[in-house]
Amino acid sequence: MARRGRTPEPKQDLHRIAGGEAELLRDTDRDGGWVLCVGGVPQSYVDLSDPTHLDFEYMKLMGDVVDCLGPDGEPFDAVHIGGAGCTLPRYVAATRPGSRQVVLEPDGELVQLVRERLPVKNVPGLKIRVIDGRAGLAAVPDAADDLVVLDAFAEAAVPADLVTAEFAAEAARVLRPGGVYLANIADGFRLPFARRYAATVRTAFRHTLLLADPGVLRGRRFGNLIVAASRTPLPVAELNRRAAGGFARARLLEGDDLTDFIAGAAPLRDGEEFATPAPPPQVFGKP
Repeated sequence: MARRGRTPEPKQDLHRIAGGEAELLRDTDRDGGWVLCVGGVPQSYVDLSDPTHLDFEYMKLMGDVVDCLGPDGEPFDAVHIGGAGCTLPRYVAATRPGSRQVVLEPDGELVQLVRERLPVKNVPGLKIRVIDGRAGLAAVPDAADDLVVLDAFAEAAVPADLVTAEFAAEAARVLRPGGVYLANIADGFRLPFARRYAATVRTAFRHTLLLADPGVLRGRRFGNLIVAASRTPLPVAELNRRAAGGFARARLLEGDDLTDFIAGAAPLRDGEEFATPAPPPQVFGKP
């Protein structure tokens, strides 16, 4: 789920998928640029001619985290929960040659659409499994990956079973000791869900940080927030530098500042009934 600045070319290119209706919109400003929308909500931006181009602001922040992990160009073993257009896997493959990546995506029709219209067959080291994220991650061996990414939305909201403490523990299980868990969530006024989610991730990872647009982080508007976590220290100084001076300006919370942000919020647990936030209709120009 993302908001973007430019308006793609309005062209009817609708496809029925398990999650509803998908639409592909061509970006007239960039050759090879496409926006994938599901249910009218922009889910992915893919530049087929330049996989290092990240258009959505939240994806730029995720790219910054990836760039700061380990030496430049070092390959990763990664598992991605949520596929859509496979934007971040394409980026990792281009910037870290030799990486081995698996995408877990339950919507087989969406996977087929991406394979046909936004081809991934030439992305080295990338495999897509049609399986839901919870079951797919459970099948990954212990300490198998350097990076676990959660970027999954159903009807513009993150599935509830992917944001609990039990799921965070599964992510920690499949990560190597210095591995990183990277998640994209969304929230709005006063950020009650983001506070609980940060508390949830902290149950599994000692080192956790939060990145978001300053307006979103103040709870003034609905938007994306990026959570990064590890059992070892994260590259906070470099990420702070990028957040302050990058194209996608952001604020970073960690340490005592993140503790204050959480302020007694309870972790999310399996078996608890809760709803993950969905954007107000006006965010994407819906009536």
